[in-house]
Amino acid sequence: MISAQDIQKKVTRAFLVGIHHPKMAMKESADLLDELRDMVENLDIPVVGQTLVNLRSPNPSLFVGRGKAESILEQARELEADMIVFDEDLSPVQQRNWESESKLCVIDRQEVILDIFASRARTREAILQVALARMEYSLPRLTRAWTHLSRQRGGGTGMRGQGETQLESDRRMVNNRIAHLRQELRGVAKHRKTQRKKRVRIPVPAGSIVGYTNAGKSSLLNKLTGATVQAEDKLFATLDPTTRQLDLAGSQSVLLTDTVGFIRRLPHRLVEAFKATLEEVVVADFLIQVMDVTSPDMDKHAATTKRVLTEIEADGKRTITVLNKIDLCDSEDLDRIRSHHPDALCVSAVTGEGLEELSIRIADLLNENATIMELLIPHDRYDIISRLHEVGGITKQDTRDEGVFIKGNFPNSIVGLLETFRTKDELRIGS
Repeated sequence: MISAQDIQKKVTRAFLVGIHHPKMAMKESADLLDELRDMVENLDIPVVGQTLVNLRSPNPSLFVGRGKAESILEQARELEADMIVFDEDLSPVQQRNWESESKLCVIDRQEVILDIFASRARTREAILQVALARMEYSLPRLTRAWTHLSRQRGGGTGMRGQGETQLESDRRMVNNRIAHLRQELRGVAKHRKTQRKKRVRIPVPAGSIVGYTNAGKSSLLNKLTGATVQAEDKLFATLDPTTRQLDLAGSQSVLLTDTVGFIRRLPHRLVEAFKATLEEVVVADFLIQVMDVTSPDMDKHAATTKRVLTEIEADGKRTITVLNKIDLCDSEDLDRIRSHHPDALCVSAVTGEGLEELSIRIADLLNENATIMELLIPHDRYDIISRLHEVGGITKQDTRDEGVFIKGNFPNSIVGLLETFRTKDELRIGS
């Protein structure tokens, strides 16, 4: 298989092939092809041309019919392209056939996404996850690297040529590598679980910021919390989950996690490979779904986000919908979008507009699972007072002769621990 690094070194001009199926609207097919163009250009590979092919059913040999394949090759050669990119998943056989006939690098949408993820991975976890996904994708395609040895294979029973021996060796090596990566990822997941348990001991509520790639999730986290998470106008600019604390009114606080952006036709192996990353979404107390009001496909992107959340069984969580980038949207379009999303908050992660209202909405959501309590904590139990400050939600605190009086909204998960210190008419009940 031609690696992402080889593609970036060897190919300089890409020709794109989009597919229009009978059950798809032509605009949707064209939009997906434009999205593929953005992804390829994000790999710093210029796109010299593209074509949209009408297809009733896939051809098992070349995906498209022979006549259409010849037309595609003719266009690619005229434009001096050295790579053809399909906006569909090609089977290993189809990929080999195309490369054999065209003498060009031929890849599919899935490989483009894998290459983008590989170029964005920074932390050990992300690197391992991408490596695993790439190895699983490469395994059935290893023969692409050894087609020049096929003539050396023996024809009799029990006879094996050098090419077959090398292929078997490569398969064994890749399988061993996959097993090793899975083992390493289990260790990473175990470490993350330990970190999460430490957080649970101090029951600070947690939320995850989700949405389509490039919707402004990282910018929103930065503006809300003062973080410095990488925020660029790039697909998948953020691969690794980043958690920061947001301080709310009344000494209340919440942990917010920025997650990898979703995309239409996300390869299933990436959903599986990024399970540890997406666990942050699964265990979150609530979600903030960010939608880009400047995108003409905003609602389709929202549907994609919902599909991925359903895949990881996180679609039932309480969700705050945020319409981002309102500073780039004219008032007429914004009014129309608001009418379709009456419960959503309109914000700008650049100007800060609407973020105060978002913080209030988060606090209100957290207080739905909280109990208002009045407590009188003895002076020798400052460990309890310290913990309440970590949890947040304190609205009043007075130092008195008999102890420290505290009033606030506290998570139901710790209410049982506080019953001993509960007051009635500001008199302590219990020991």
